[in-house]
Parts: sequence; structure tokens; C-alpha cells
Amino acid sequence: MKWQLASREQPPEWFKTAVKAYFPNSDGNFASQLLWQRGVREVEQLPAFVDPTCYSPTNPDAFGTEMDKAIARLTTAFANKEAITIWGDFDADGVTATSVLWEGLGEFFPQDILLGYYIPNRISESHGLNHSGIAKIAATGTKIIVTCDTGSTNIKEIEYANKLGIDVIVTDHHTLPDQRPPVTAIINPRYFPKDHPLYSLSGVAVAYKLVEALYQALPHIPKQPVEDLLDLVAIGLIADLVELKGDCRYLAQQGINQLKKQAQPSTANRPGVTKLLELCKRNGDRPTDISFGLGPRINAVSRIHGNADFCVELLTSRDPQRCQQLALETELANARRKELQQNTFGQVARKIARLDLSTTNVIILADEQWQGGVLGLVAGQIAQEYNRPTILLNVSSDEEGHVYLKGSARSVNGIDLYQLVNSQAHLLHRFGGHPFAAGLSLLQENLPLFQQGIEQKLRQQLDITQLEKTLAIDLEVTVADLGKQLFQELKIIEPCGMGNPQPTLLIKNCRFQNIWNRNIKDKKGGKVKFLKTTFDLVDSLTNQTFPGIWWGHNKDEVPEDAECNVVVELDFNTYNKRYEIRLLDLQTAHSEFSLAEDQDPTDQIAEQIIDRRNQGQQQIDPEPEQFPEIAYLLQNQCPVQWNEIQQKYYQASKQQQKLVLNYNQPDPQEMAETWMQLVGIVKYLVRTQKPVSKKQITTKLTISDRAFELGLEALSKIGFSYQQQQNSYQFIYNQNQVADQAITAINLFLEVVAEEHFQQSYFSQVPLPIITKHLTA
Repeated sequence: MKWQLASREQPPEWFKTAVKAYFPNSDGNFASQLLWQRGVREVEQLPAFVDPTCYSPTNPDAFGTEMDKAIARLTTAFANKEAITIWGDFDADGVTATSVLWEGLGEFFPQDILLGYYIPNRISESHGLNHSGIAKIAATGTKIIVTCDTGSTNIKEIEYANKLGIDVIVTDHHTLPDQRPPVTAIINPRYFPKDHPLYSLSGVAVAYKLVEALYQALPHIPKQPVEDLLDLVAIGLIADLVELKGDCRYLAQQGINQLKKQAQPSTANRPGVTKLLELCKRNGDRPTDISFGLGPRINAVSRIHGNADFCVELLTSRDPQRCQQLALETELANARRKELQQNTFGQVARKIARLDLSTTNVIILADEQWQGGVLGLVAGQIAQEYNRPTILLNVSSDEEGHVYLKGSARSVNGIDLYQLVNSQAHLLHRFGGHPFAAGLSLLQENLPLFQQGIEQKLRQQLDITQLEKTLAIDLEVTVADLGKQLFQELKIIEPCGMGNPQPTLLIKNCRFQNIWNRNIKDKKGGKVKFLKTTFDLVDSLTNQTFPGIWWGHNKDEVPEDAECNVVVELDFNTYNKRYEIRLLDLQTAHSEFSLAEDQDPTDQIAEQIIDRRNQGQQQIDPEPEQFPEIAYLLQNQCPVQWNEIQQKYYQASKQQQKLVLNYNQPDPQEMAETWMQLVGIVKYLVRTQKPVSKKQITTKLTISDRAFELGLEALSKIGFSYQQQQNSYQFIYNQNQVADQAITAINLFLEVVAEEHFQQSYFSQVPLPIITKHLTA
């Protein structure tokens, strides 16, 4: 993993002075440096960024006619006492969104009389609307379905609901369909431009905006202030993969202010949330209390049990005894989830060890033993570990005997996962999600085509640097800097999330002491196979040690006596009442890592490459005046793999030569034409009994050695045999030797040729900066 330290450009003194006003007990240098790096560079930006009361939130009427249609239908339903069902989702964003609508709409429609909710089972139903659930809802007399965190692409299911006399209002934040669905209203921030303050709202935040609009339309009806829902909004927002900017940041800030009240008996009014905070040993005043505490516990229920209905009761009930019972069940499910996740990760890693990662840009694996509930979590871990989009699938069958693969996908490094998977929509059974995460299912028989198609699609759009695993570092500190003062300065950018990650700190030349690890135990004392290693850190500048933890790692991975450089996050442990660090990565002190302000190594490589691609007729011996007074090495054949360019470049560098990319884009031709050309060449060689070299054929057909070998195999299935002496081949034909497997062998040859033609097209067009960046990997 490469380490990348952010620019050390110092903010101006006037900015430091403005930031220091927020830190009377310190100079605020770390905070000002961090804000400057994160793009907060104007004094006028500071108040609204730091204090949500200085921010002007966007009115829900910004959703325009769609919100108007939704409120008009709900007010009619209120006047006519029509029944409404909330269709939710089983993850933390969906559960909190359901809870917000349950409480918010419950101010207008009596709960369990005119208002109900339906959350599909994660294991048996998966995400989104489905026909059987809609039929059950219709049987209750429901006239309106209000979705949350789902529904935008469920066109057929919405049409089915309409046939049953049910109007559908969609509140969602996932990627939009090509055409507006047949709904009464669709409230989805993806209709806004990306710089709109509402664009990055999650499902729970969109649900809140609907409730807020209904409060404005019927202001005298509700008894509970709409702001009382903001703690639920914060939980869903931070637990989901959305960028915390604009109204998202505001709602998360206000929600955390509301959430921390649940940790105090005098202000708590959600006994379920209070108990969850107690169980995860959190105060509710940090975004990490959600991302590492509440969020995983809410998600664990459906991952283990499938059904998440009781999570809504846990979050909204005012019955302390009932909430105590539900919270304990949630805690136990989370412990089991940790063990299952750890075991599945190990199984996936063992499968990956058998892959050739040099030719694999998307990790796609399936196993009938994997439990679907944790596949999204493990896919996220694998994506981060191997720096590749990851799709993990399990196996299931329907009543008609069709075998489906169903699972989750996670992305890395800004690769748009939704567009990537959606490019193979013709092979999918179900699919939904957003650029960072998605769920999908497909027939098992479609998996090979799906893998091939998604690999080709990614190669078309891939900047190879997106597959370089890099750890971004914000600040360099010492062990002596760690503690309360630094913690308070870093806290200025909270809440952290997508687009505003937790600050990372580099500490150089330090040592580990008191290293120890153990398995976590659940609330019943059962051991969970989920490791954490604890340690103390010390450096040469102080005799003081500072405590730390490394999740999921064994103590044997920590060098006890070696001097190291480490990257960490600073946190406060509410259970032990101490500040501590979370270790992210370590290297021995002599290891090198790149600095953002250092000269880009690709600049030096670019000077050693001359680009003559696609300039007409290839010149095996260029005219001397083209490259005066330089030594050069030619790359005449369009490559199929990166290592072909790498080997040529290293050869040129070793001989102190420049590399000339001297190839053209291959002429487009049908796959079958390549096969017919090969057969024609071999027939000629049989007739003339002339020998031929491998290089002569591969050059003539612009194919690789691998394709050549597969071509020989296919030829043998239709009666052509050969004799080989060194690298010379002589062919013989026997028409009685045609094999049954001939079509399969020919198709395999054609598949490889098609892939190579695609690769050659890529290497003839890929910009030179991407080539130079790849050579630095």
C-alpha cells in the first residue's frame, strides 16, 4: 500500500487567526491545516461549517412539483381517513427512514389503524418492492404505499400496485430509472445537479423532508416537533454511504446534538436508542458512535435473522422493558454477525489467492455456502484490501428450479459501481444501488458472460491509477501531540463520512509496547472470532506512551522491537474514558512513502517515452532525423497486456534508450474472420508443406501466444495436426479426425481473440499519462 501525505501548503495567517478563535486553549494550527486541505478556505465559510445553527437549510419545496403531488395526495388521504403503508428497507438507512415516517406520518394517521409498515426480508425477499408483499398490503385495505430508501426502479411492481388500486409515493435516493416511474410522486434528490445542497441526501433524510413538508402543509395537527426526528436521521445518514455536505452535513450535525440527549436519563425519550448506546459503550456525541456502534447493530438484525421489523419498534417504542429485550437481541445478532463476517472474509481471501490479480480488475466470486446477510460487509472489506470493485454472490433457487446468484457489490476509488454493473443489465434478474454500493441477482448460467462484460466495461473507462492502493494521510504528528487538545481540533470537521473522511495521522519513528490480542465476547460470554490487538505507542521524542487498538489483526503482525512509521486515527474510548488511536497501517521506519508535494515520478518516465501510435504506416526503421542523437527501442506490435509495455520500458531503461510506441490500432475485423484467416494459412501450409514459425502467424493475425496455442487446439479438433521442431511448425490434414468438441474449442479461441482485440484497441488509444502512471505502480 502506498502512503500519500497531503500537501504541506501552509494556510495564511489570517485564516489561522480565524480558526484559532474556536480553540482558546491551543493555537489551532492542526485544525487550520486540516480545514485548508479540505477546501474550507474562506473565513465566511467557517461559522456554517462548524455551527449548524448558522446554516440555512433547504426548504422541502425545493423538490418542486413532485413534493407538491406527494403532499396533495397525503392531505387528501388525511381528510378521507385512507390507510397508508410504509414500504421500508432492512439496512440502517432504510430502518431509520421507516421509523421517521412511522413517527412523522403517525402524527396524522393513527398507527396500526390507518398507518402500517412493511420491511422485506433481507434473505427471502431482498431489496425493493415485490409482488407478494404488495398483494399482502392490498389485502389490508391500503390505498397508498409510501416507500423509503427504495422504489425508484421498481417499475413493474409499481404498475402492479396501481392495478390493485394503490397509489405509490416513492421517497428514495438511489440511482434513477431512464423514465419517470408510474407513481403519484417520486421524491429523489438524484434529480438535482451534483452541487445542489440536497443532492447527497440518504433515504432517511429524504423521508424527513417529506414529513417536514407535511408538517408545513398541516401545521396545527402534529404534537411532536419535527426536529425530534433528527436523531433517527443522523443514525441513517452516517450509517449509509452518502457524502456529508450541504443539507446532509447540517442534518447530521443537528441529529447528533439530538442523539446525545439519549445518553442522559434526564433528556432521553427513546429507551431503545439509550440501551443501544449503553451496550456499545457510546455517548452519542460522535459520528463514530453511529458508524462503529449503532449502525452495525441495526444492520446486524436483518443480516442474521432476515427480518428487521422489530428494529423500528426498538427505535420508536417508549416502553423501556420491551426496548431492553429488543436491544439485547440486537447486540447478540451483532456478535454473531462479526464472527460470520470474519469467517466469510477468510473464505473469500482463499479464493482470491487462486486468481491472477494482474488481469483481474473486478473481483467476482460466488459460493453456495456464503450467507447473503454479510456479503455486502465482506465485499467492502475485500474492495478496500485489494483495491478493486468487488461482487460477492451466493446461490439460491426459485420454485421453478432456476438457479440464481444473489449478492452485493462494493466500489473503491471513485469507480461508479452502478454504471459498471448496469452496463450488463441484460444479464441481470434484479439490480439496484448507487455508485458506491449495489445489490444484484442473475441466473447462474449468465455468470461467465457477466464477468467478461464487466471486465471489458471497466477496462474501457479505467485510469490504471484507480487500482493503485493508496492510503491518504492528512497530518504528521508526534506521540506527544496525541490527546485531548488534538482530538478537539480534529473534531472541528465532524461529522465525517463520504467526501469528508476521518482525519488520518502519520507518526514516524515509533515503537510498539505491551502488545496483546484477544477475541471479542458477546453479551452471553460466548467467544466471537473477531480479533482486536491492543498496544502502547512511544517515539523517540517522548517517554510517554499512548494506547491504541488494531481491529481484525493478530499481535504477531505488530513488530515489537522494530522502529516503525504508522498511520492512525485518533478517537475517544467512552468505555475506558481515555483517548486512543486506531491503527490503520504500519511500515518499518526505513520504508518509503510518497509525498503529495514531491515531483510526480510519471514526469520522469514521460520523458523516456516517444508516442508514435496511430501515425499511419509503421516504420520499422524510422528516419534518423525523427529522433536525432538518441538511442531508442521500438514497440512495434500493439500490446495485449501491460507487462508487454513494462518489459520493453525496462529493457530500454537498462540500455539507456528511449521507448518508441510505434504501433497502430489493429484493423477492426469480425472474430470469425480471424479464425478463417488461420484456417486459410494452415490450408496453404498443408498444400505447400512449408514450415512456419509461431511469430509469423501471431504477427500476421495480431494474436498472442496464448491465442496461438488455443488456435492449434481448435485446429486439431477439425483434422489439422502438426509437427514441431524448435519454433517451426509443419501442418498435416486428416479429414477423419474431426472431433465432437470442435465447436467448443473454436469458440474458446474466438473468445480469447475478441478479448485481445479489445485490449489492443485500448492500448492504441489509452492516453500516454495513464501509461506512464502505470509504469510507476
